[in-house]
Amino acid sequence: MALLCTGLFLLLLGAAAPASAHAALRATDPADGTVLRTAPRQVTLTFTESVGLLTDSFRVYDPTNHRVRTGAAGHASGRADTARVPLPARLAQGTYTVAWRVVSADSHPVSGALTFSVGTRTATVAATAPDTTENPATAALYGIARYLAYLSVALLLGTAAFVAYCRPPRAAPLRAPVLAAAWTLIASTAALFALRAPYEEGTAPARALSPTALARTATTRPGELLLARLALLLLAAAVVLVLRARRTRLPRRATLTVAAAVSVPLALTWSAAEHASAGIQVPLAITSATLHLLAMGTWLGGLAALLRILSRTRALPLSVPVRFSRLALGSVTVLAVTGVYQSWRGLGSWQALTDTTYGRTLLAKLAAVAALLLAAACSRTWTTRMAGARTQTQTQTQVRTTTPARIPEPATGPPLPETPPPPTPTPTPSPSLLLHHLRRSVLAEAAVAAVVLALTTLLTSTVPGRTATETARSTTADAGIPTASVTTIPFDVGTPGGHGKVQITLDPGRVGTCSVQAVVYGPDGGLSTVPELRITLTLPDRRIGPLDTRVTDRGGYWAVDSFTLPLPGTWTMKATVRVSDVDQVTVSAPVRVTR
Repeated sequence: MALLCTGLFLLLLGAAAPASAHAALRATDPADGTVLRTAPRQVTLTFTESVGLLTDSFRVYDPTNHRVRTGAAGHASGRADTARVPLPARLAQGTYTVAWRVVSADSHPVSGALTFSVGTRTATVAATAPDTTENPATAALYGIARYLAYLSVALLLGTAAFVAYCRPPRAAPLRAPVLAAAWTLIASTAALFALRAPYEEGTAPARALSPTALARTATTRPGELLLARLALLLLAAAVVLVLRARRTRLPRRATLTVAAAVSVPLALTWSAAEHASAGIQVPLAITSATLHLLAMGTWLGGLAALLRILSRTRALPLSVPVRFSRLALGSVTVLAVTGVYQSWRGLGSWQALTDTTYGRTLLAKLAAVAALLLAAACSRTWTTRMAGARTQTQTQTQVRTTTPARIPEPATGPPLPETPPPPTPTPTPSPSLLLHHLRRSVLAEAAVAAVVLALTTLLTSTVPGRTATETARSTTADAGIPTASVTTIPFDVGTPGGHGKVQITLDPGRVGTCSVQAVVYGPDGGLSTVPELRITLTLPDRRIGPLDTRVTDRGGYWAVDSFTLPLPGTWTMKATVRVSDVDQVTVSAPVRVTR
């Protein structure tokens, strides 16, 4: 059942949407959609956290969709949260498209696009924004490798803590899963290192075999942490092989010291590359994330070890589940403290708990953790009842063995008093029945633990609520640069080939003077020229209009440089499109005008 649950969640991760990046775009210079009198000398992007640059972080396309030769991308002086690319000294008039892709401080890539115009806005066939930021195959493989790494490190840490603290009578049943977890962790770490370059660049998995890509990954912080993880694992494996070859057994205290010396830096290779490595209070966040991972591995991995021991051992000493119950209680305490801090740091507000993907995923994880705690409480109850049953059995045995036998008096003596009947023992379930219930409870606990691990993996691939909220505020805030309003209206005149759509832009989309641009697309999705286009706006609530925009043909697109919107509200935009001398149609759509 636990294996089935794990497999289902591997499929869930593989089919999930591409991982969202964690560095959000705060501002651009020039701003998206602006028309400049003179050509800019560079394009600068400002993010909510520090970002890393790729070899092809910027691609600039001219109005004819030809790539523009640019300088090398870099950061602004002393600003790791910026990305900047120099532009040629001379740019022709028209609309340019800038496609960009960078890597956030917590190792996740982010990409997007913007446009700016020099002199006048023109129609462009370059894509204004990519539909996806990830290659689906690469994203699926990378997500599966991350989940396997989480699962295997939890098994390793938990099994080590279980053997050292709970002291099972025979640790032999745990050797096979420990070896499987160790090899899985090594393989998944190597896969993450190989897939790192195509994951950042959004390319196919075949890119992982490129020596250039592997060499570049080795110079990045995520790559260095993955190499450090591999080195720690290989070093630990070498020590274990040497000890086994010499048939040397370390004392228990020395074993605990070695395990701690390896587990802490191993956990740091996760916390230093995830959410904790960016944002506020980084040192405290990394410490909290490291403790959180260690406590999670101790509890969930120890749970898997206990389940393995219960399924392979018929007569298990009661001290083993009792000790694990104490170990789990301490782990849960650490998880609660560090989890509250990390949730506060990631959310930033109560509203983000329901308004952001991060918050909703966190709620799902909290629900799964609550179910896990309920299952753990059931396991603790069965453990307590087992302890009580064994204590009562031992007491009854001791009473029977210590009660002196009555010696009858001679026949001539006084009559013997009647022997009182023995007390009726309280019926208690047999130890085997209680052990059966404990096995089932631990199995349910392990199944829910797989769900918690999957949700944890998804949570680390989601934009933190604090970042998402700050980005939304900066996007909606008035930074002195008005926001354009774009409306797309389909049309069909009823003749073969007489359908398409007209895209109309009000810049800015608010009260006052604005410019109007319109582009007509044909049935094939390409640009189309029409003999006549008329655009009017009406505000029915105030009985204003129709106001004729008086757009004129500018050679491939229609525009007017100055048009006045007198009042805010929901206007009705009507477009009359004539595709031939006799065929025309009028279509409409609502458009929101703000102050």
